[in-house]
Amino acid sequence: MLKVECTDTVMILTLDRPQARNALNLELTRALRAQLAAFDADVSLRAMVLGATDPAFCAGLDLKDFSAADAPRGEVSSLLSEFPRRRKPVIGAVNGAAMTGGLELALGCDFLIASERALFGDTHSKIGALAGGGMSSRLPHAVGYRWAKQMSFTCIPIDAATACRIGLVNEVVAHEALLPRTLELARAIARWDPELIATVKDVLDRGAQTTLEESAQIEGFALAERKARGGMRWRGHE
Repeated sequence: MLKVECTDTVMILTLDRPQARNALNLELTRALRAQLAAFDADVSLRAMVLGATDPAFCAGLDLKDFSAADAPRGEVSSLLSEFPRRRKPVIGAVNGAAMTGGLELALGCDFLIASERALFGDTHSKIGALAGGGMSSRLPHAVGYRWAKQMSFTCIPIDAATACRIGLVNEVVAHEALLPRTLELARAIARWDPELIATVKDVLDRGAQTTLEESAQIEGFALAERKARGGMRWRGHE
């Protein structure tokens, strides 16, 4: 239910429960956490692509495993909470519907490339649940508070073109071009010094959670720390 492939310096994880629209059950949740740990630990891997087997990206939580009052939903919450905290970049390749918990999973990626078939929706209100995997915090940062309110209040999905227009995804490509384009970007990232990319990612992530003044200070501290470790070697154009 989770395909794992490592090509050069990129790990490709593919959610593979197409019969359940790649919904997160307990087994898939645990498999994802295990592979994320392996990705973090493997110094040869510099970027990750997270995709899914058609027709959907992820339908959210599988209620067969998580509908009961005593279900271990905390394991999914931990996955969704920890997912954005990678030191190495993760690109989401959204091939179809990313709904509710599936959208929260997508929001944990550093950025998203979408197929023309992609859809994005938050149905927490429809199912009578309160978001616990970052929807209420990450979605407004991605699309702005008014669009976040529209998506979360109405539970009406938006298409790929709208998602690109409001900043939820970076690019929309033809369906068959989704994985090649995402891999192209992951390999471009993997060309550069991984420690430098990790620092840039940390500065951007932390800065996004602060004021402009505090963000500038974070950037300054990172630059001073880098110089203290021996400065930077500038390259020519490649």
